[in-house]
Amino acid sequence: MNTFRLLAVFGVLLLPSVNATPFQFDEKTYRQDVQTLASDEFEGRGPLSRGETLTVEYLEKAYKAMGLAPGFGDSYRQAVPMAKITADQTMQLTIGDVVFNNGTDFTARTEQVQPQVSLDNSDVVFVGYGINAPEYQWNDYANIDVKGKTVIVLVNDPGFATQDPNVFKGNAMTYYGRWTYKYEEAARQGAKAVFIVHETAPAAYGWNVVENSNTNTKYTLVDDQNNQSHIGVMGWIQHNTAQKVFQAAGLDFDKVKLTAAKAGFKSIPLKLNANLTVKNTIELATSYNVAGLIPGTTQADEWVVMHAHWDHLGKTVQDGKTVILNGAVDNASGVAGVMQLARHFKLQNKAPKRSILFTAFTAEETGLIGAQYFAANPPVPTKQLVSFLNIDGMNVGKGVNYILRYGQGVSELETYLHDAAKAQGRTVKADPRPQNGLMFRSDHFALAQQGVPGLLFMSLGDTDPDYIAHKYHQGADDYDVNWNLGGVEQDLALISDIIAKLANNSDWPKWLEESDFKKRRVQDAK
Repeated sequence: MNTFRLLAVFGVLLLPSVNATPFQFDEKTYRQDVQTLASDEFEGRGPLSRGETLTVEYLEKAYKAMGLAPGFGDSYRQAVPMAKITADQTMQLTIGDVVFNNGTDFTARTEQVQPQVSLDNSDVVFVGYGINAPEYQWNDYANIDVKGKTVIVLVNDPGFATQDPNVFKGNAMTYYGRWTYKYEEAARQGAKAVFIVHETAPAAYGWNVVENSNTNTKYTLVDDQNNQSHIGVMGWIQHNTAQKVFQAAGLDFDKVKLTAAKAGFKSIPLKLNANLTVKNTIELATSYNVAGLIPGTTQADEWVVMHAHWDHLGKTVQDGKTVILNGAVDNASGVAGVMQLARHFKLQNKAPKRSILFTAFTAEETGLIGAQYFAANPPVPTKQLVSFLNIDGMNVGKGVNYILRYGQGVSELETYLHDAAKAQGRTVKADPRPQNGLMFRSDHFALAQQGVPGLLFMSLGDTDPDYIAHKYHQGADDYDVNWNLGGVEQDLALISDIIAKLANNSDWPKWLEESDFKKRRVQDAK
């Protein structure tokens, strides 16, 4: 298919691309890339596995064949040292006199690099949403010492619970609602363990996603103290598990939960003790980010980055059987899309003014690990990165007459998105599920924390209502020969227009809303 022709997609005419040569979608090659990356042979693309070896070799070979220069000096690979931690899944959690089973009632893991982490009669405290946010005049840890204790927290933030636009950001999740924040803040407060109460609506996914994501091998970067500053136990508990815990404390969880969404909430010691032993098998190893570069001409030290994470969840055991989590949509579809864009720009008759870096990072699914390492160790200083465009799951179905925008009033890149959509006769549609916090759940966020503005292109569950419930992070996320791919074609054409503009102008898109991201960018500009 060729976007130079006027194509009808849901009655929308796709106009010629702004590129010197219009974007050409090579459907055959795209399908081949997705099918290969999401094949059982690649074993779910788990970091530090045979699947990683095959994936990294595949990408490196492809970038070389395209004629891209190495993205990291003289190498296409950036070594990402990390720990591979596999917890013994026979563990049990006891709170008070109630015993809970791993996987069905709770999950627990650690990023501390040590063979065993234990809770020994650890006092249990309910700290509401586990948030300390001065700008919202909110501190769930006020007047409570949780050092060495086990805290139970709610998922998401009070804005979602109240649906009040004047509380946090109302229905739209803030970073305070993310599980990563809750673990980070509890560690800052000195807690020994955190158990997040899972509920499908505020979490935005079912318990099966929590179980699949936390009961297999996990990965982490390692600091000089073997991550001793991280929370000791990173846990989740089912809603009915929380009810049983609170019942043992003489409380009604669902009633107490309502009070936690009100300003002035005070933490509640449950007068119960937690006991748990997490035994770990640890392997220190090296994973890899992969990148290829098209050097710029007159502004070669200014880089535009186009990205998709290459990893998925590898393999897991369910009902005694090994299940390969191939992640075809999440995110083989995105990696193949970046490869299409790299081929397109390499074939242009004229090199761009700015350099374009095409990246694929490791261990996104475990907490943006590859992106965090890249952000801390970039091939050029982050102040030279113009923008970071990120694909995390494409619309493999038919084309639509809109493009999703994640966040509003965040950065001037939104204008680029609007203009590219308008050129295709499409509209920009606000994120229909802002409560899911997707702004904080993919690799662009790690770069945003370093001041680099970005755009997220994601269609997980938007055009396939069955995806989140039955495919996301599950064995059913497989390549399907019946995919229409009209959505892929139109979105890649749109993204190529944005890249072409950024790579050939002198604009530095600015942050719009006040944030730590904006402060970092302003500081870098001095």
